[in-house]
Amino acid sequence: MSRRCRFVRRMLEVNRPPDSGDRKAYRMRTRTQMITEPKIEHRNEQPYMGIRAQVAMQALGKVLPPLWGEVYGWLASKGLKPAGAPLWRYRVIDMAVKLEIDVAVPVAAAVIGDNRIIADILPAGRYATLIYTGPYEGLMQATADLLAWAEQKGIVWDKQPAGPKGEAWRARVENYLTDPTKEPDAAKWKTELAFKLADDQRAN
Repeated sequence: MSRRCRFVRRMLEVNRPPDSGDRKAYRMRTRTQMITEPKIEHRNEQPYMGIRAQVAMQALGKVLPPLWGEVYGWLASKGLKPAGAPLWRYRVIDMAVKLEIDVAVPVAAAVIGDNRIIADILPAGRYATLIYTGPYEGLMQATADLLAWAEQKGIVWDKQPAGPKGEAWRARVENYLTDPTKEPDAAKWKTELAFKLADDQRAN
């Protein structure tokens, strides 16, 4: 089994919600989480290849991680190498219905996809970012912290309404910086959140 296949399998395992027998272990893991102070930085555009999926919130951990295996396999078949950590790009968030998410891998330059693999670009601009360290179950709290920080600062996100209750984000990204097959300790896993600000935003 290749290292990337092991990575995908491990991501699938750790993204499953805890059952009753795992709740004590889950509580112990979440105590070790750490979130850095958010900051704003400019980023250049980043091409990526991925699979676009529509999925209910409760099914994220089951449906999405295996898609990385397809993306990495497609890149290998084209002789292409990843240009960064794997990511999820949240395009549309509608908790009452489904989320639209790109399960993706950065590449050095844009290439043509196919009926399954799509090519897209994270746009250049100003992003609010933070690094969360800990098991993936804590990412929801890290996201809430970043959104609360932005609201306090009066930051405007690059998003628009989508449907009755949904939001379409231009770039709301989770970058999975740690490969669980190399670092088995979930308390040390690092995930970066990077949410794009509105183009005319001038927050400090």
